[in-house]
Amino acid sequence: MIEVLKGGLETTVQEWPGRKGWYKVGFPPCGALDGVSLRLGNLLVGNEPGAAGLECQFIGPSLRFEADAIVALTGADMGATLDGVAVPLWESVAVRAGQVLALGPARTGARGYIAIASAIDVPEFLGSCATYTLAGVGGFQGRALKAGDRLPFGHSSGAIAGRRVRADRRPVIDGSGVWTIEVVVGPNDDWIDEAGQARFFASEWKLSARSNRVGYRLDGPAWTFTRKAYDKAPENGSEPSNTIDHGYAIGAINLGGQTPIILMNDALTLGGFINPYTVISAAFSKLAQARPGERLRFASVTVDEAQALRRAQDALCSKASVE
Repeated sequence: MIEVLKGGLETTVQEWPGRKGWYKVGFPPCGALDGVSLRLGNLLVGNEPGAAGLECQFIGPSLRFEADAIVALTGADMGATLDGVAVPLWESVAVRAGQVLALGPARTGARGYIAIASAIDVPEFLGSCATYTLAGVGGFQGRALKAGDRLPFGHSSGAIAGRRVRADRRPVIDGSGVWTIEVVVGPNDDWIDEAGQARFFASEWKLSARSNRVGYRLDGPAWTFTRKAYDKAPENGSEPSNTIDHGYAIGAINLGGQTPIILMNDALTLGGFINPYTVISAAFSKLAQARPGERLRFASVTVDEAQALRRAQDALCSKASVE
């Protein structure tokens, strides 16, 4: 068991790629926002890349281990210590029974990950251990961890301390405050006029503090529309960005009035607003590490380019990245 001494701001059990196949009945995939960091952490401790670990948002937890374990910390730098001694990122570390692993506020990035050899041992819901807090299902009792919780993990065998992710294979989380996020055009790009499309790609968009695992709100310039947004039947709604309810995609940039919202892993399945662009899956690891107030710039890629970036990212999350 792991005893939770402090839960952190929002620490949940997540896996990768999450709860697939159930979006059509209202359950989004959930899972790690930064799937690269979780997968690399799992490889460090000898797990399958997608095994369940802990996702720590902005402020990490304090955990007392009741048994020996091998752990790895990846993603955001949360100044982790083990009984007061600094713990390195991107490296497997031995933890002895009774020791306390403590994470603090994120110094760079937004989300840190804790992978534990043999993984967190929680029941699956619809085939996944990923936490979906809005519905109170998955993970540990369907919620974020809090002080007093006792979290089971498997018996580790074969995992060793001192394994590292190669320096050239680690995601860049440099604290620059500006992120380039790749998107494909569509499905509703024809609702935005030429000037509006040019403005979208030329602008920096500030990530709002009113953002979470459901959606990232962006602050930026006003949107302008084609005639299609105005010459429509009344049932489409009164706002230019309104349309008849339709299905949403994870990663869609959903335009509610003048506020774009990137639909994240815990997003709702449908609604009545247009989605002019869609963030590619390979860019989600960067979105996961963006902090409120930081800036996003968007770059257009083709579907073929998006698929190539995803294949390259999946290849990165392999044993070849660990030494």
